[in-house]
Amino acid sequence: MKIPLSSQWINAGDESAVLDVLRSDHLSLGPRLPEFEEGLARVAGVAHGIAVNSGTSALHLIVRSLGLKESDEVVTTPFSFIASSNCLLFERVKPVFVDIRPDTYNIDPTRIAAAITERTRAILAVDAFGQPAELDAIEGIARQHNLELIEDSCESLGSKWKGRRCGGWGVAGAFAFYPNKQITTGEGGCIVTQSNDIAALCRSMRNQGRGATCEWLDHERLGYNYRISDISCALGTSQLRRLDTIIELRGQAAERYNALLKDVPEVITQRVLSDVTRMSWFVYVIRLADQFMQADRDWLIGWLADHGIQSRPYFTPIHLQPFYVQEFGYKSGDFPITERVAARTIALPFFTMIAPEQQQEVVTCLKDGLATRAREVAR
Repeated sequence: MKIPLSSQWINAGDESAVLDVLRSDHLSLGPRLPEFEEGLARVAGVAHGIAVNSGTSALHLIVRSLGLKESDEVVTTPFSFIASSNCLLFERVKPVFVDIRPDTYNIDPTRIAAAITERTRAILAVDAFGQPAELDAIEGIARQHNLELIEDSCESLGSKWKGRRCGGWGVAGAFAFYPNKQITTGEGGCIVTQSNDIAALCRSMRNQGRGATCEWLDHERLGYNYRISDISCALGTSQLRRLDTIIELRGQAAERYNALLKDVPEVITQRVLSDVTRMSWFVYVIRLADQFMQADRDWLIGWLADHGIQSRPYFTPIHLQPFYVQEFGYKSGDFPITERVAARTIALPFFTMIAPEQQQEVVTCLKDGLATRAREVAR
């Protein structure tokens, strides 16, 4: 591909930080771990960060630390990466889906109350593509019904809703650091929380259930090997130091796409609500207008690939994933807004150091593809 879908930004400082660890005596559970965790806690505005090996692991440990169990239900969104629901299934908790807003792609708060039952224990909100969910409204619903609020901020590191930092709204939040994220540790994630109890449980469970003394062969509870290496933490800390710059550059890239696409009637861009006081863009996703079908979207993705431009559908609805259909009996039509949006979304190439010339080439090729597809359909 001439223009990839994503690309990490690694500089000399990142390389030096990793080499320093490789030359040290601590490749895991060393001094870089608490340093990284403290930085992430500051980003979320909370007391504790517990770094782990993935965002999925972070979500799982939050669910387990809250004591959620079989027969419990959690209200969440079907328009997300599958881990935001799989983390519930790990503990045999049932995800109860609520449809999304068609403009922001986040869970629609006005639909949540109708999904709450006597078995509901929490709401798991996802900040889609970096835009915070309407967290004050969701927090209010959670309090009204005596539910926990879990925040999946794996895509929104550094975003703010009404001046408050993502990851810090609920009882606990999760970040993730895969190479397409704002900052990367290769693989990695983090739980952020104000709760001393949740922090202690998550620290134990990520390290095979060991207690606070960390005696290597003493295990106080069921745990997992969800540790993250000091190598990854050093890389993450180095990248975290330039998070503000990364967010600014990605914001500029998103604005350039918005300007290039504003006069393309076939394309709808994600609406960013005015209450988002800071938007930390994860991916840049367009949606084709409703007259287009999924076949048109798939054709355009193929067209872009043929011209050296990588793109991808974002997301396939979770409730229509084969396992969820088999397990819960979901079918097309259950969440029509999610399905209509998902059938028409295309993630365009987007990363911190994307050049304006690359973005111009992407949009020019996209326009050519739309025109070519229109001619084909008209024949």
